[in-house]
Amino acid sequence: MIKLFFLAIFWIGIVLPVAGNESIRIVGSSTLLPLVSEAAKLYRQSHPDLEILLSGGGSGVGIAAVLQGSADLGMTSRQPTAEEQAQLETKAKLLPIAYDGVAVAVSEAVINHGVKALSLPQIAAIYRGQIRNWKQLGGPDARILVIDKEAGRGTRHVFANAVLGNPHARAPGAVIVTGSNNEEQAIIARSDQAIGMLSHAWLTDRVRGLAILVNGVAITPAAENIRNGRYPIRRKLNLIVPIDHSPVVGDFIAFLLSGPGQALVEQVGYIPIR
Repeated sequence: MIKLFFLAIFWIGIVLPVAGNESIRIVGSSTLLPLVSEAAKLYRQSHPDLEILLSGGGSGVGIAAVLQGSADLGMTSRQPTAEEQAQLETKAKLLPIAYDGVAVAVSEAVINHGVKALSLPQIAAIYRGQIRNWKQLGGPDARILVIDKEAGRGTRHVFANAVLGNPHARAPGAVIVTGSNNEEQAIIARSDQAIGMLSHAWLTDRVRGLAILVNGVAITPAAENIRNGRYPIRRKLNLIVPIDHSPVVGDFIAFLLSGPGQALVEQVGYIPIR
């Protein structure tokens, strides 16, 4: 698995400059950004005259950019809301390119102190502020540092829906709100008290995913459990493809779904869609 450590400027935007005139602008989910960036670099080896511009901002930003016509492709790690779907209906389609699991992320220290698995109700109680100390869960006598994500982030949407029963549910137990995955990963890695939500691909030796108890069985956010659907917080990672997209965009999409493109999905840490 490629370890995903990127410079902060990566999340503001990437431009892969070329001398040619053709270009693709891709905007949206920070979860998908590392994958599409690596794919763009590989694709441009055989298409050196193509300019590919990438920027993050979250799934909501990607959907809005396609609707406004300011992006050739959007990236979303969640399903569109009913309102977004109504607007997309005649303008764009969702195209899954990978599977992912949203991990309940903690530092290695939390697991070493004895907390290795939690149920969805226990996780919900943490985010609702009903459980505030790791001691209540068999861990150390230490306050839980609860990390939430910005409302427009796809990871938050999927996590809140699975854990709190509503993608827009409030999390009154949270004391920190983060944006991109790399920001949250850095906070968790530095803390021995934090809990957060991260894409499976962002787990490292220092930032670990708790197992989730399902009918008394601990299911880890391992690739195989995500692939076979046993892990309960699972999602598709999608491109938002305008119906009237250019042939250049179509060729790049075909590459992402090809053997080499799907092999790259696995190398970056996600699960191939096909």
